[in-house]
Amino acid sequence: MKRIAGPALIAAMAVAAPLAAQAKELVLYNWTDYIPPDLLKRFTAETGIAVTLDQYDSNETLLAKLKAGGTGYDVIVPSDYMIKIMIDEKLLQEIDTPSMPNFKYVEGPLKTPYYDPGRKYSSPYMYGTTSFAYDTAAAPKLEDSWKEFFEPREELRGKIGAMNDMVEMINNASRYVGVPLCSENPAEMKKVQELLLKQKPFVALYNSDGIIERMTAKEVVLHMQWNGGAHRVKADLPTVTYVYPKEGMSLWADNLAIPVGAKNVEEAKIFINWMLEPKNIAEASNFTGYMSPITASSEFLEPTMKTDPAVVPPEGADKLFVMAAPCSAKAKELMDKVWTNVKK
Repeated sequence: MKRIAGPALIAAMAVAAPLAAQAKELVLYNWTDYIPPDLLKRFTAETGIAVTLDQYDSNETLLAKLKAGGTGYDVIVPSDYMIKIMIDEKLLQEIDTPSMPNFKYVEGPLKTPYYDPGRKYSSPYMYGTTSFAYDTAAAPKLEDSWKEFFEPREELRGKIGAMNDMVEMINNASRYVGVPLCSENPAEMKKVQELLLKQKPFVALYNSDGIIERMTAKEVVLHMQWNGGAHRVKADLPTVTYVYPKEGMSLWADNLAIPVGAKNVEEAKIFINWMLEPKNIAEASNFTGYMSPITASSEFLEPTMKTDPAVVPPEGADKLFVMAAPCSAKAKELMDKVWTNVKK
């Protein structure tokens, strides 16, 4: 039976309609466990913009989603090399970050990075390094070398966690065997593949999610991970140490950007500018364990962020850091083949 709306119901609907039209929202597509939920709640309280959070585990997952037509996102968080790829493939909108009021707080090389020199398409979020951490209570002191991860000791068989990240795994394996990053030489990439296949029986799993929980629960003894994750593990497992391999390691920078097809562009820009506020980005740093290029945020950082070697590298360690550039199509094809053979 068709219901007839009474006067009171009609009046209520008339009030609700303009309120619904005024509702503001944005959809954030971010790395797993990479922004504090309370920070998003405070953003909503201060701006009236509701945030829906969706999560991914790698830059390649993000890229594939966008290329497959995933246009339901307003803010995304690509890493350095992926920003360059997305700019070249016309997947990002120009947002002119330097024109945002809070961009004045950004300092250092990430103000004008190689992948987006004018910051037309992106805004800085967090930066850090990738290496491995291990529980010193469960393993003898290990060398500061990728050898401990890629050619582990027998007692660590089945107790090693690896990232499900083609770029990090292959780049760091390349460093260890002396192969140039982004090699286009099949013979060189065969050496990398052989190393990863030799390592495979020692690996308990390939997973970039849940690393903190696995380490804290002592499900594995050693895990490839980002430095901020190692910092967070240490809060519950003080015997964990983060390694600076002598062969070199990845330096990366994650960024906020707006993809082509975003529906809530103005709300996204408000969010990006809001995250550049020192107090706000510091709250994110305290949660993630990573630093930002906003020096003024230091007064809001927790004391442990300023003393943990995983967060503040030892003197001279910066010489080990290398920020990866995008690989050529030929190099990428070889990397894909290697990773497919390792994971099958």
